[in-house]
Amino acid sequence: MTVTSASPEITIELHKSPVSDADRIQALEAPGFGKLFTDHMVLARWTAEKGWHDAKVTPRRPLELDPASAVLHYAQEIFEGMKAYKADDGRILLFRPEENARRFAQSATRMAMPPVPEELFLKAVEELVRVDKAWIPSGDASLYLRPFMFANEAFLGVRPAQEYVFCIIASPVGAYFKGGAKAVSLWVETEYTRAAAGGTGAAKCGGNYAASLVAQAEATKKGCDQVVFLDAAEHRWVEELGGMNVFFVMNDGSVVTPPLGGTILPGITRASVIVLAEERGLRVEQRPYSFAEWQDDAASGKLVEAFACGTAAVLAGIGLVRHAGGEFLVGDGQTGKLTSELRQQLVSLQKGVTNDEHGWTRLIPT
Repeated sequence: MTVTSASPEITIELHKSPVSDADRIQALEAPGFGKLFTDHMVLARWTAEKGWHDAKVTPRRPLELDPASAVLHYAQEIFEGMKAYKADDGRILLFRPEENARRFAQSATRMAMPPVPEELFLKAVEELVRVDKAWIPSGDASLYLRPFMFANEAFLGVRPAQEYVFCIIASPVGAYFKGGAKAVSLWVETEYTRAAAGGTGAAKCGGNYAASLVAQAEATKKGCDQVVFLDAAEHRWVEELGGMNVFFVMNDGSVVTPPLGGTILPGITRASVIVLAEERGLRVEQRPYSFAEWQDDAASGKLVEAFACGTAAVLAGIGLVRHAGGEFLVGDGQTGKLTSELRQQLVSLQKGVTNDEHGWTRLIPT
């Protein structure tokens, strides 16, 4: 069955054999993270001759790639991470999707790729969520959305490709960390770096994450949940975790987070936390913060809590910090009061529990 959506540029091809209601309900009881997928996906194509075209919601299936596709050789690829939430009254909400669309376009520009128009990005997300709305879990779970784009031209010359594919897949997810609200442990990486000035640190491209995996594997060997990276030039300044931004809460009521400057991903959760913290009357300082300062502040008690934040985990308290010279605790090693309160405030906004005075939530009509 093929029908045309209200937006003429996106068609909808419904799956002829979707997952049964009974199997879907059973799968949603414990979705995990990133292993369960919905029935449909979005596909759109770009060529130098036609621009963006052939946009559709279609049954989820494997993608066919020519062995010479540029993405396989030169890694022209970007992605986003966002969520759809089901409110207690049944409404379906997105959280600041316009920011995801803008960051996706910025990442594309950095990677010499054609930006997806914001209107197409948002419409495609909404149409996919609308078609697969039965896959949105209730309670604390959500529907994780993964828009991505890659170079698809079969050509081995080193230049920006002339053909691209834009795709969105959806995955019902539970908690990102197995411990739930438990504080996470970190390994401080001093050998490998995630990004350098002038590089792709501010772009959400797969290469940044590939470069972080060896350090994440080392963190796992050290018994830690995540890795934290220092700057590439001096191995002195705290930048971000493998996939999350980081905040430090001081005993004078101030909050410190490393500044954006091209090596750190401009997180949407990060930006939201800054606004919410300032509305509480807290002074948020976006400034360089060294690992030595982190250790000293933890030892003196000046640092009372720290947390990581991102779309997948929302906010996660930081407890134990391990490094080549030893280890230390942040505060009492548990998730701090401000971290818990900010997380609850953010989740309540995302799920439509509290009034959204910021205009951050976007209702998807069903």
